[in-house]
This record gives sequence, structure tokens and C-alpha cells, in this order.
Amino acid sequence: MQISLTGQEKLALESRHKKCSDKRECDRIKAILLSDEGWSTIMISQALRKHQSSIVRHLNEYADSQKKTSNNGGSDSYLDSAQTKLVIKHLTE
Repeated sequence: MQISLTGQEKLALESRHKKCSDKRECDRIKAILLSDEGWSTIMISQALRKHQSSIVRHLNEYADSQKKTSNNGGSDSYLDSAQTKLVIKHLTE
């Protein structure tokens, strides 16, 4: 998959990359920018030391929904807010 960016999109991604502290998000942005510059997925995967299927997934997700971030935020809690407060109180005592 080849990504084509407008000048404005490229500037926005480069700016976001400079401010970004999440390595995974930076790698996604780099993959998008390198694809726009004509790099193949094989070349991008070698440069970023990521599996080629990951690069293809990153590019497809950007093409489909402009996704630039990863969803590595953990899972939803099984506890309600009252239970969470009790656990926190117990752990701090």
C-alpha cells in the first residue's frame, strides 16, 4: 500500500512527530511519511525494525481512518467506582 499525503498533511504529521513522546506513535508516523516518500513496506519494516505485517496494518489504518496512535491503554476495569475506591484505600493502608 502506498500512502499519498498533501503538503498540509505531511507538515502536520512531521509536527506531531517532533512533539510525540510515544515511540509506537512515532513509528506509525514515520511509516506513513516514508510511504509517502515512495518507500516500500519491506524497506520501511527494515528501517523501523518492525514486522512487515505491522507496517501494512499501520498504513491501512491510516488510509481507512487517519489513525496515528496505538490503542495500548490497557483493558476496562471489572470494578465499579465504589469498589475501586475500596481497593485503593486498602492498598494505601
